[in-house]
Amino acid sequence: MSWHIREAVRQLASGGVIAYPTETVYGLGCDPFNGNAVLRLIDLKKRNINQGLILVASHFEQLQPLLCPLSAAIRRRVTQARKSPVTWVLPCLPEIPFWLRGRHDSLAIRVSNHPVAAALCDRWDGPLVSSSANAHGKHPATNPLAVRKAFNGQLDYILHGTHACTNKPSEIRNGTTGELLRGNN
Repeated sequence: MSWHIREAVRQLASGGVIAYPTETVYGLGCDPFNGNAVLRLIDLKKRNINQGLILVASHFEQLQPLLCPLSAAIRRRVTQARKSPVTWVLPCLPEIPFWLRGRHDSLAIRVSNHPVAAALCDRWDGPLVSSSANAHGKHPATNPLAVRKAFNGQLDYILHGTHACTNKPSEIRNGTTGELLRGNN
């Protein structure tokens, strides 16, 4: 697997858009600070830039520099172990690029416990964009073949691996209040 992770990181470093397995469905990813790569990902998904994107990391410390300071209570809430994956929406620093946060003053983040996604973030040494591998409004891809069919050779790399087979996107919660913003059903 390590060769495949290295190749995915090589593609990310050259501005590529890749697909990779997560705890839920296959995700599309790129370097979140490469505006051209992010805009290409948004275009591939036919997604509105105003919506913002999710960043995934292998541990919270990779995401913390992007966020406004958190109270101890909020930090505990968003870092506690959970049975199913949760994406948290938290206030972000004002200099976070528009292409990541959209029209919001917050950022959607998730710490992944998926072995491939976490290994990818570790090898990349930072967070990655993580948006479900589908065109906006279509069902997310749950395996490499579905990714290939959905994007017909437009991706730079597809990292193979297994996922938890929930076949549903993560739930999204407001990190400040705990309020459910999107269920995972």
